Amino acid sequence: MANKALATRQRMMLRVEPAPLKPRNPFAGFAKQRAAGTHAKPLASERLAAKRALKKAKLEADDE
Repeated sequence: MANKALATRQRMMLRVEPAPLKPRNPFAGFAKQRAAGTHAKPLASERLAAKRALKKAKLEADDE
Protein backbone atom coordinates (compact mmCIF):
# COMPACT_ATOMS: atom_id res chain seq x y z
CA MET A 1 0.00 0.00 0.00
CA ALA A 2 1.24 3.47 -0.82
CA ASN A 3 2.16 5.93 1.89
CA LYS A 4 -0.69 8.45 1.75
CA ALA A 5 0.68 10.58 4.59
CA LEU A 6 3.27 12.16 2.33
CA ALA A 7 0.74 12.95 -0.38
CA THR A 8 -1.66 14.78 1.92
CA ARG A 9 0.92 16.63 3.98
CA GLN A 10 0.58 20.39 3.67
CA ARG A 11 3.46 22.22 2.15
CA MET A 12 5.16 24.93 4.16
CA MET A 13 4.23 28.31 2.78
CA LEU A 14 5.31 31.79 3.74
CA ARG A 15 2.34 33.91 4.69
CA VAL A 16 2.28 37.44 3.37
CA GLU A 17 -0.22 39.89 4.85
CA PRO A 18 -2.56 41.22 2.16
CA ALA A 19 -2.21 44.86 1.26
CA PRO A 20 -5.07 47.09 2.45
CA LEU A 21 -7.79 47.30 -0.16
CA LYS A 22 -8.01 50.51 -2.14
CA PRO A 23 -11.51 51.98 -1.94
CA ARG A 24 -13.43 52.22 -5.18
CA ASN A 25 -14.34 55.84 -4.58
CA PRO A 26 -12.02 57.61 -2.13
CA PHE A 27 -14.42 60.55 -1.80
CA ALA A 28 -17.35 58.37 -0.66
CA GLY A 29 -15.99 58.17 2.90
CA PHE A 30 -15.84 61.95 3.18
CA ALA A 31 -19.42 62.26 1.92
CA LYS A 32 -20.63 59.71 4.50
CA GLN A 33 -19.01 61.62 7.34
CA ARG A 34 -20.54 64.86 6.14
CA ALA A 35 -24.03 63.41 5.69
CA ALA A 36 -26.64 65.15 7.81
CA GLY A 37 -29.40 63.55 9.82
CA THR A 38 -33.07 63.82 9.13
CA HIS A 39 -34.24 67.11 7.71
CA ALA A 40 -36.90 69.36 9.22
CA LYS A 41 -40.47 68.69 8.17
CA PRO A 42 -41.85 71.05 5.52
CA LEU A 43 -44.25 73.74 6.67
CA ALA A 44 -47.05 72.24 4.59
CA SER A 45 -46.97 69.01 6.59
CA GLU A 46 -47.00 70.95 9.86
CA ARG A 47 -50.06 72.92 8.70
CA LEU A 48 -51.80 69.71 7.66
CA ALA A 49 -51.06 68.11 11.05
CA ALA A 50 -52.49 71.18 12.80
CA LYS A 51 -55.64 70.96 10.68
CA ARG A 52 -56.08 67.29 11.60
CA ALA A 53 -55.59 68.07 15.27
CA LEU A 54 -58.30 70.77 15.09
CA LYS A 55 -60.75 68.35 13.47
CA LYS A 56 -60.04 65.71 16.11
CA ALA A 57 -60.43 68.12 19.04
CA LYS A 58 -63.95 68.27 20.41
CA LEU A 59 -65.19 71.83 20.30
CA GLU A 60 -67.42 72.80 23.22
CA ALA A 61 -69.57 75.93 23.32
CA ASP A 62 -68.94 78.41 26.13
CA ASP A 63 -71.86 78.63 28.59
CA GLU A 64 -72.32 82.38 29.12
